[in-house]
Amino acid sequence: MHADRVHAYGAAAGLFGDLLLGDPRRGHPVAVFGRTAAAVERLLWRDHRGWGTVHTVVCAGGVVALGAVARKAVRPSSAASVGLTAAATWAVVGGTSLVGEARAIGRALEAGDVEAARERLPHLCGRDPQALDADGMARAVVESVAENTSDAVVGALVWGAVGGVPGLLGFRAVNTLDAMVGHRSARYRRFGWASARLDDLAGWPGARLTAVLAAVAGDDPRAALRAWRADAGRHPSPNAGPVEASFAGALGVRLGGTLSYGGRVEHRPVLNGAAGRPVAVHDIERAARLSRRVGLLALGVTVAARAIVTTVKGRTT
Repeated sequence: MHADRVHAYGAAAGLFGDLLLGDPRRGHPVAVFGRTAAAVERLLWRDHRGWGTVHTVVCAGGVVALGAVARKAVRPSSAASVGLTAAATWAVVGGTSLVGEARAIGRALEAGDVEAARERLPHLCGRDPQALDADGMARAVVESVAENTSDAVVGALVWGAVGGVPGLLGFRAVNTLDAMVGHRSARYRRFGWASARLDDLAGWPGARLTAVLAAVAGDDPRAALRAWRADAGRHPSPNAGPVEASFAGALGVRLGGTLSYGGRVEHRPVLNGAAGRPVAVHDIERAARLSRRVGLLALGVTVAARAIVTTVKGRTT
């Protein structure tokens, strides 16, 4: 079977496996990687960029190498190759867990149980829930759904199309390392620098594709593109900016503004402020549905793009 078909069948099976089954309840490969990366960190940690770079290379590079070895081992069998791609895609894509957590918070808020929503919010994002009312939590959920649609779904599909199983696993490893050590705390300001910068690079194409697809799949494509163009560059994150701005325009809401992380208050630019309204609780479900549509479109786009590139290369050689 041609490599493009192997990838297409495997990626589709993996994504639909996530849609039907969600994440494994025990022994999730990402959790196993996280524990391994934490153990490596305990050995290598120094308050130094160089040691942080070594940590990133060892952890992410090791995962990519493992994926390459596994791909080579199953290459003689088309069925095994499809199965490996499907398993890798299912392991790294987290769209169902993302949407499930968002909807659980939404149901609690709709029932008026603000405390239950506060208890669940840390499962989805790092905001300080005690500082938020119902509408503030709804905004936090919508922003997290937007950003994680790129990180947990589209970005993985992009790198799967580019690099196959090693690309899938490598992207998730880099994204996980950024979540672990890439933040600007006293411990990780230097040590986590390499992971944060690599995550910015790896996330760039997926974030732009997510923003485009959110505009295509949203309620107002023109508003999404307008918000992206006007406001994305004002966001402190080079990748979250386009995604959140496009989601804001597509949903007709305002995102950004004041937020609190770990007791630290940040004042971020408002996205789609001129045209959008404040986020309401019912917008959580709208964001979840938009995330689903974007994920399915991303599968089609990435599979088609891989096939087109391969066909063009074949004609020029």
